[in-house]
Amino acid sequence: MPRTAHLLLLEDSPDDAFFIIRRLRHDGLEVTFERVETIEAMRQQLRDRPPDLVISDGHMPALEVVDALDLLRSTGLDIPLILVSGQIGEEAAAALMRAGARDFVLKDNLSRLVPAVCRELDEAHDRRHRREIQAALDVMEERYRLVAEHLQDVVFRLRLRPEPEVEYISPAVTTLIGATPEELARDPELLLTAADPQDREQFLASWYSDSPQRNVLHWHRPGGDDAWVEQRTIPAYGDDHRQVGVEGILRDVTEQVRGENERRDLQHQLHQAERLDSLGQLSGGIAHDFNNILGVIKGFADLVLDALPADHECRDDIEGIERAAMQGTALTRQLLIFSRSQPSQPEVLDLNEVLTHSLTLLRRTIGEDITFAVELEPDLPFVAIDRSRLEQIIMNTVVNSRAAMPDGGSITVNTSTRPAGEDPAYPELSRGEHIRLFVEDTGHGMPPEVVQHAFEPFFSTKGPGKGTGLGLSTVYGVAKEANGAVDLWSEPGRGTRLTIYLPTCARQQKTVDTLDEPDRPPPATRIVVVDDNDDIARVASRVLSNAGYETTVTTTRLDALAVLSQSPVALVLADIVMPGMSLRDFVTAIHDTATGTRILLMSGYPAHLHKEIDTDPADLPVIAKPFDSTRLLHDIDACLRPHRTTDPQMHLRAESAR
Repeated sequence: MPRTAHLLLLEDSPDDAFFIIRRLRHDGLEVTFERVETIEAMRQQLRDRPPDLVISDGHMPALEVVDALDLLRSTGLDIPLILVSGQIGEEAAAALMRAGARDFVLKDNLSRLVPAVCRELDEAHDRRHRREIQAALDVMEERYRLVAEHLQDVVFRLRLRPEPEVEYISPAVTTLIGATPEELARDPELLLTAADPQDREQFLASWYSDSPQRNVLHWHRPGGDDAWVEQRTIPAYGDDHRQVGVEGILRDVTEQVRGENERRDLQHQLHQAERLDSLGQLSGGIAHDFNNILGVIKGFADLVLDALPADHECRDDIEGIERAAMQGTALTRQLLIFSRSQPSQPEVLDLNEVLTHSLTLLRRTIGEDITFAVELEPDLPFVAIDRSRLEQIIMNTVVNSRAAMPDGGSITVNTSTRPAGEDPAYPELSRGEHIRLFVEDTGHGMPPEVVQHAFEPFFSTKGPGKGTGLGLSTVYGVAKEANGAVDLWSEPGRGTRLTIYLPTCARQQKTVDTLDEPDRPPPATRIVVVDDNDDIARVASRVLSNAGYETTVTTTRLDALAVLSQSPVALVLADIVMPGMSLRDFVTAIHDTATGTRILLMSGYPAHLHKEIDTDPADLPVIAKPFDSTRLLHDIDACLRPHRTTDPQMHLRAESAR
């Protein structure tokens, strides 16, 4: 209860005013007051200092109580008026009460005045407080409405019982589902049916949950485009503590979901690339070891065939051994292509020309139940790649597509230009323009777990005896060796699409050296064979000896240097991968010990050359294992031919003396 108050007395008797104020103060109220006798004076006081309460006499010559009540109403001020009079009848007092007076007290019985004043002051205070709260709520509601109506998020409140009813939903919902708030108010089911059928049950269940919910739902925009919407809801309760509704927001998170999916796909592609690189290193090492074994088998088979008469009964058996070794060589070559370790001979090629030629040959064997759709972009830039390998990846890709369509189908092949652009999954594509070779089939497709392993060597779904599992791994290796990239998409029942990216290059003619038939070597032409694999060294030595060379076999590089220091040597045939002295130090020591001695390197894994020697590979030729006798003799002859003189002994002595 307020302890102080400012009063306005409508009283023409100063004595009566004195008694009223004295009574109020006597009963504990601290009051100030102004006394007026006219309506104009009252109006002035209401403007200058509005009172907390008005006390009015019932009869004044210049001021009627009814006029005073009308004036109070017109100001809009909530100021109570108490009638204090000694001459007004009950009927007149009742009329004034109906007109707005809050109470009636007789002047000869002022004991009721203080309680009446206190009550009216308290009630007036409560009314003002409620109005202030309501005004604040109105402001907040207006601000909330403005915010909600301008938000891109959809704000909603649904009443769920007894029947679903949209109590409020912001206008942003129209952009999301195409229905206006008014349409949703008439038919709340429109909100539910906007969600994808597979998500509707989850959508509806979240409304009736008794705890806050967060869901990401698959949605369909008004135009039919897919979208994803995040819904956050909280339950709304009634006075009986039962849930009566739900409140929440709907937020379009399509871009975030797509970005997360793309990030996850790129991360998966990066992981796949790292796995394939690791597998490439492993397969390259395996191929190196197999090449050594195959080189021994093939080398000894060649030596036996050279020694046997043409009609010998064992020739067929030895030739069978040689054919098996050649098949093994083909498999290891594919492994080396996958690991990007097999040396290639890049040419500047027109992809459209190679593709047209290859498809012409493939059409004859692919079957009449396969339809080809070929779309080649004219005037494509050129690419630099080994022609045989390019033809191989075309063949592998088309053959794989054919195998996926046992009952027939169609293969689409097209080429196009791809400008340089950032791609986290394929950073190599950001460096310059690329040609895109696109091969798609309508076959049975592959599930994700098969796609994940498709580029791995020896991975096959064709069953035992129906494939080597090196087709796509070879495609991967060829593309990577050419500084390109490969992308594979496939889904069960929807077919497979393989996209190969190859960097473009300027048109240049590449000259390819041709080897003449090897001549018979001059007498006493000495070659040192250096290999820690004794069988390979023996095979090479036998081939060279049969061709007329003098050979010395060593199994360590230190032993080879000892031979060089004792007698002239025309050439050192050395394995790249050997224990002990590094290849770089070995080559340097040869140059220091015998400057005229030529070097021919051999390896089943030529990539080691670049890791161990800081020099131009053209200065140190390499012969890849396994090699046949003809290839070995050609390469040795090519190494020695530019340096041969009429007197080889004089040439060697002169070179050794430098």
